[in-house]
Amino acid sequence: MATTSPTVRDRFTGYAALVRVPNLFTAPPDVVAGAALAITAGIAGRAVRPRDVAVLAVASMLLYAGGTSLNDWADAAGDAETRPERPIPSGIVPRRAALGVGLTALGGGVVLAATVGPVSVAVAGLLSIVVVGYDALLKGTSAGFLAMGTARGLNVLLGASVGGGEIRAALDGPGIDTTVGLVAVPAAVFGYIAAVTAMADDEGTGGSRRRILTVGAASLLAAVVVAGTLFTARPSALAIVVGLLALGVFLVRNGRTLRRAYADPVPEAVVPAVGTCVVGESILVGSAAAAAGVGWALTALSFLVPATVLSKRFDVS
Repeated sequence: MATTSPTVRDRFTGYAALVRVPNLFTAPPDVVAGAALAITAGIAGRAVRPRDVAVLAVASMLLYAGGTSLNDWADAAGDAETRPERPIPSGIVPRRAALGVGLTALGGGVVLAATVGPVSVAVAGLLSIVVVGYDALLKGTSAGFLAMGTARGLNVLLGASVGGGEIRAALDGPGIDTTVGLVAVPAAVFGYIAAVTAMADDEGTGGSRRRILTVGAASLLAAVVVAGTLFTARPSALAIVVGLLALGVFLVRNGRTLRRAYADPVPEAVVPAVGTCVVGESILVGSAAAAAGVGWALTALSFLVPATVLSKRFDVS
């Protein structure tokens, strides 16, 4: 029996699913938060140019798209058995095309970062190496969980790289109360995303209650770190309120979905919990961005709108 060739719409939808298009909008908040932390640390003695932050935000989306495309390329055989609806096993996206998209997106992200400065391209290059290592070698292992956490932590540092070579001088300087966020927030993001990745590892067959609890603990710890960063940065009272409100939303959303997943750790509960926690990372770093002012927080949080809208159409994983 003849098979029907995918339509143009099918192709478009397939490639959007390949790159996890809702997830792409969770990357720029990391960059915005990193730039905000650079400002509070005083390493932006030269004014941070909105263009640089925008370029790095787009670069982060390309790096993310490259990682998700290579992930599907590497998992094609397994997906054919467990997730035949994915773009490659369903025949909508050829495996070779997915590889091309992945490598092109990674390269594009690094090239864009190079237009901002040498520190930015170094961070982007390291991030791309971590992404390839995760997809090709480490996925599904304990090292893989750590690699994914490292990638998101580096994404925050990509934003901080707008400070260029002044970053090291700031960290070596006397203002430890304002520079601590440059280390603490990426570290908190690292731990949180590593825990979420571990929980997602078996989302298709049912979750581990231990891993679900670990995500809950990581959520609380990350919230404490960000709250501490807000108070040590001493922004306006309104900025602190906005940041704390965002943290409250982060904890409530995660708490509700994790409680349901813990009570009944079946795929129908764990998969939505993973999606909520992935998007929740943007709320977390959006709160951290308030350290530089309300405008920075709102800019970071604004990316939740397309991420949330698109998540109604495409899976978030």
